[in-house]
Amino acid sequence: MKFLIILALAVAASAFPEPELQHRSREMPVVGNIEGRITGGSVASVGQFPYQVGLSLRLSALSSAWCGGSLIGNQWVLTAAHCTDGVQSVTVYLGATVRTSAEVTSTVASSDIIIHSGWNSNNLRNDISLIKIPAVTYSTKIQAAKLPSIASSYSTYAGETAVASGWGRTSDSSSSVATNLQYVDLTVITNSVCANTYGTSIVTSSNICVATTNGKSTCNGDSGGPLVLKSSSVQIGLTSFGAAAGCEKGYPAAFTRVTSYLDWIKSNTGISN
Repeated sequence: MKFLIILALAVAASAFPEPELQHRSREMPVVGNIEGRITGGSVASVGQFPYQVGLSLRLSALSSAWCGGSLIGNQWVLTAAHCTDGVQSVTVYLGATVRTSAEVTSTVASSDIIIHSGWNSNNLRNDISLIKIPAVTYSTKIQAAKLPSIASSYSTYAGETAVASGWGRTSDSSSSVATNLQYVDLTVITNSVCANTYGTSIVTSSNICVATTNGKSTCNGDSGGPLVLKSSSVQIGLTSFGAAAGCEKGYPAAFTRVTSYLDWIKSNTGISN
């Protein structure tokens, strides 16, 4: 099991001397000293992102970590495989704006986690998983995210504005995850532009990337959280990886592309759009 912050892969120095890759990863909360957010973001209002989920991950009897996720049905949470890989249990926070003040919490065992069978921590492929939770009742603070339609599977979304949200770190120097839910508007870029940084062996058709100009990006602790089109509130990505050099360095941030996994989601949950 990869422990907490996962330095996932060093790109071959001869072809791409920098940056190395790092998951926007499972992050250890620091009790009594909680600070930080999506870099360059804003504080979310109550109920602004009712699909946002917080995940407290039990790694062992003595260690835990934090990731994000999205509610996609009244019994299903979508998140990243690198968040749930090797965990003993997960406590799911629903309807929260303040990180640990949720409307509903549920703790489930690893047997309720479905990690994509093709997940590969060496090349970051198929970084997606599902968590089954007890059925929840929707409210103004708890709603499922909208998944893309099958008809939109071939859309690149390049040039569109998308919103990332989470409780991840505010800056590269932050010590822990955030108290209050944060969000940031980001512009989707083409995979070819993203591959100019990370290489075509890493950036594949099952990824979607955004530009991170002016220090605006996802960061550690945001992993698994949603990337949603601003125009339609459809979830198009979930936070996967970025440059190990730092969240504020201007390198693209990469997400798992939801349209690549609609069949997988449907086969495991019955959910489709």
